[in-house]
Amino acid sequence: MGQKERIYFITSTALMTCVMCILGPMSLPIGPVPISLTNLVIYFTMYVLDTKRSLAAYLVYLLIGCAGLPVFSGYTGGLPKLAGPTGGYLVGFIPMLLVSGAVIEKHWKNPVICIITMEAATWICYVMGTWWLSKSTGMDFHAALAAGVIPFILVDFAKIMIAGNLGPVIRRSLEKAQVVSR
Repeated sequence: MGQKERIYFITSTALMTCVMCILGPMSLPIGPVPISLTNLVIYFTMYVLDTKRSLAAYLVYLLIGCAGLPVFSGYTGGLPKLAGPTGGYLVGFIPMLLVSGAVIEKHWKNPVICIITMEAATWICYVMGTWWLSKSTGMDFHAALAAGVIPFILVDFAKIMIAGNLGPVIRRSLEKAQVVSR
């Protein structure tokens, strides 16, 4: 990787990390798991960056939050947030990103394929988050599913539809402006 590519990698990754840090804390508390914009930003990041840089951006965001900066939902941060009820969802975003990113990289021009993949990958996050919510709160799995997934299905589907339809438009605009290249 040449110097120009390295600079682009670092700046584009840092930019999307900043977007996650700005939008990720915005949330609507509706129970032990709030509605947040984090997954929407991750979906858009996968259209703007490749999977490797998207993962790097998310991991930096996660590290910033674990270090105590208030970048997680509800303007919180620190390791207790990762160990708390929503920690499984925060970790679950990683496989969600890897699965979705791999498909979006190859099929970003086809919103149907990308939307179906993002929906399926979101269920990986749901399962991991629900399992952790159950363990960290003492809820049985069904109660954790009712608290941590059921209220979010329609909202998350709307986020996926927005990202799946606007992501390619943003990507084309960035490519035309020669901001993004693959």
